[in-house]
This record gives sequence, structure tokens and C-alpha cells, in this order.
Amino acid sequence: MRIDLHAHSRVSDGTQSPAELVEAAAAAGLDVLGLTDHDITAGWAEAAVAARSVGIALVRGIEISTRFRGSGVHLLAYLPDPEDPALVGELQRILQGRDDRVPAMLSRLRRLGIEGATEVALAEVTVDAGATGRPHVADLLVRLGVVADRDQAFEEYLAQGRPAYVDRYAADLVRMIGVVTDAGGVTVVAHPWGRGSADVLDEEAFAVLTDAGLFGIEVDHLDHDAGQREQLRAIASRLGLAVTGSSDHHGTGKVDHHLGVETTAPDQLERIVARAAELGSPTRIVGPEVQS
Repeated sequence: MRIDLHAHSRVSDGTQSPAELVEAAAAAGLDVLGLTDHDITAGWAEAAVAARSVGIALVRGIEISTRFRGSGVHLLAYLPDPEDPALVGELQRILQGRDDRVPAMLSRLRRLGIEGATEVALAEVTVDAGATGRPHVADLLVRLGVVADRDQAFEEYLAQGRPAYVDRYAADLVRMIGVVTDAGGVTVVAHPWGRGSADVLDEEAFAVLTDAGLFGIEVDHLDHDAGQREQLRAIASRLGLAVTGSSDHHGTGKVDHHLGVETTAPDQLERIVARAAELGSPTRIVGPEVQS
């Protein structure tokens, strides 16, 4: 069984519709796909219809923007109740923060001489997007011919410390673990040691997060080298945390993150599903039963 628990549609910053993403996962030989758009569940319904059509199991999730000890951390939330009031309220606040900073980024780009960086032009690259963000601004810069790809856009303009970067609201990580858990969801920290975050998310930090209800660590991710994976797997073992692996696929928006390039072991998905049931989540996997 091939399981990829972290992928994005164009409802956030991927380049495929939810249905196209599910169909691509089936074509790639996956048995289970996790749809985890940033801070939003709007793609769940379309993806569920497609999953039933192509015969693939769909794990509905969210990748939530959080902050821990002053640094950004992405929290994967699997199978939460999408109508839980506290979760809905927090996601709305995060999405508002996303929307509010876009005009400020575009203004900074125009001050840098990029006159085509307007909200009208951005709307042409955010079709169907319910969660706008820096990748969309990066795509606009590509379309304008300012940069060659998203990576160059971030490196030269949009990454923290670069001239068009604008901060935004992100939820407190410890509190968000509690919000998701109360909504019946299962929490996994996404690519924790990518982007130089190993100093923030050390073993002591993971112990704090485990006490708060964290369930797992995304270990097998292209942002982690072999040594980091070994260390993270050992931390997970000592703390009793689940271990996942994922592509973090964004369609053509992220180079080399092909569907299924990293996968999750069936027994680890079974742990996630069982935990969601224990928490009383009304959300279940769509499609074929998960069997090891």
C-alpha cells in the first residue's frame, strides 16, 4: 500500500484542482492520498467525489500556519471536524491574515519598480484559490518575467528578510494542537527540520508538544536528509509519536515533489485513523478501507 499524506490543490497553493490532484494520485499508483491545503477545507468535497470515482482512499486534512517560540511551524491536522466552531474561527483568522498581507506585498514590489504587481494581475493566477499566499505572488512574478520560478521569487523578493516580505498572523502552535484535538483531529508537525528549524524544534520542544497532544512527526520529507530522518525517527520513538512520510506535492509549483516520492507506512496511518476515532471525529477516510 502506497500512502502519501501531504499534498496541495489550487484551493491553496497547488496548481491542480482537487479532482485533478486525486486523479493524478491514482495515476501515480497511490492507494491513499492526504489532501492538506493551507488553512482551508474548501477542496474536501470535490476531492471526495473524485476519490470515490477513481477508487483511491482520501484522508482529508489541513496544513495550518502556526508559530512556536517566534518561528513559523506548519501543523498537519488529519480528519478534524470541519464545522468545529473553534477550529473554523481560528482558520478564518489565519486566512484573513493571508488576505491582508497580499496588498502590502504587492505594494512593496511596485515600489521596487515591478509595476505589474497589482491585485488585478494577481487575480489571474489565483483562480479557485481560497487561501492566498506568497506562492501566488511568486507565480505572478514568474508570469511577469521578473523571475524564472517560485524558488527565485522567494530567494530574491518574498522570503523572510527579503524586500517584499510581509509578516502575518499565525496561530500559537501549542494552542492549535489543542484546538485540532478538541475538533477530533490528529496533529502531525510538517517537515519540522526543513528551512533551518532544527534549533527551534529540538527534542525538548517535541516533548512539550507531545504533552500538549501532538500525535506525530513528518519524518520522511525531501527537506530532510538521511541523518535528520534518523534523528527525528529516534525522537519519535522515544516520545511515542507516529512517523509519517509525504511528497508535499504542489503540482508544477514545487520542483521534484512528485506524488509518492515519500510515503507513510500503513501501520502509521492506522494509528492516525484509530486516534481520530478515539477523539470522536465525525470525519472518516473517503473510499476504500485502509488495510495493512
